[in-house]
Amino acid sequence: MPAHIGYAAMLERFPPAEAVELAALAEANGFTGVMASDHFQPWLPAHGQSSFVWSVLAGIAARTTGDFGPGVTTPGFRMHPAVVAQASATLAAMHPGRHWLGIGSGEAINEHVVGRYWPEPPERIARMFEAVDLIKRLFAASIAGRDMRHQGPFFKLETTRLWTMPAQAPDVLVAAGGPVTAKRAGRVADGLITMGAPADRLAALLQRFAEGAREAGRDPSRMPKVLQLHLSWAPTDEEAMRNALTEWPIGGLPAPRGDIRSPYDVEHFARTVRPEDFAGRMIVGADLDRHRAGIQRYLDLGFDRVYLHNVGRDQAAFLEVFGREVLPRLTR
Repeated sequence: MPAHIGYAAMLERFPPAEAVELAALAEANGFTGVMASDHFQPWLPAHGQSSFVWSVLAGIAARTTGDFGPGVTTPGFRMHPAVVAQASATLAAMHPGRHWLGIGSGEAINEHVVGRYWPEPPERIARMFEAVDLIKRLFAASIAGRDMRHQGPFFKLETTRLWTMPAQAPDVLVAAGGPVTAKRAGRVADGLITMGAPADRLAALLQRFAEGAREAGRDPSRMPKVLQLHLSWAPTDEEAMRNALTEWPIGGLPAPRGDIRSPYDVEHFARTVRPEDFAGRMIVGADLDRHRAGIQRYLDLGFDRVYLHNVGRDQAAFLEVFGREVLPRLTR
């Protein structure tokens, strides 16, 4: 079967109108969907952007025909889960069968901007799963024409429903980077989102997701398993490495960045990144066969959809070359 390879629209790197144009260009070159990043601040000051993902997704949906969703949004800090559900339901009502909702536990650089206490990872994960439960229940009640209310450890919702709701709720995909979260996602979410990592780690993640799904009486083979993959391709190896170091040094950072609060702090840490730091984390180079083999390996692991982000500024060249030379040779 042809592989489902989408485009990762990095809204912290490109102005919104350009991001929409690039999404349309990606589809014209054979990419089959769009994942748009949800940021309030860019990772680096030099990135220079951070548009509102829900506005840009509406523009992307109008210019394309494939699937689309946020990769990923975090309910509960900048926006209450009910507001996230409303935004998602509206897009799904406008574009039936195309929109999915990606949810994560959040990063301080985006969520701490509202000045609330920034919790440790266990609490962030607990908040995420409560938000998932609230959103899925709100979707189900709204489709059935019923009101609902919610009173939980982190969120409250007064008796209400979503008055604009598609006939079928969008899939709720949960971002997981560890086995415990992945297994819990398998129990309660409609699918899984994760980022590129060593194959053995991702294989274990998929296994735990499948275990959770089966424990809940669900078929994991029918649940979307989605990967966001960063890479650095350019016409020469030297340019590809230069792009990696200047445009996406966070791909070589060894430590988690979920607690970093400022793009200027990320910039400070990124100065320590060296070419060897990308080994095992991100493919860097001009060899298209190497990139193709790397993507195919993830498809062979069991991922249904892969959304690609090339870190270079020349997105048009990347989309044209990969659309012609790489995507047609990928299979599921």
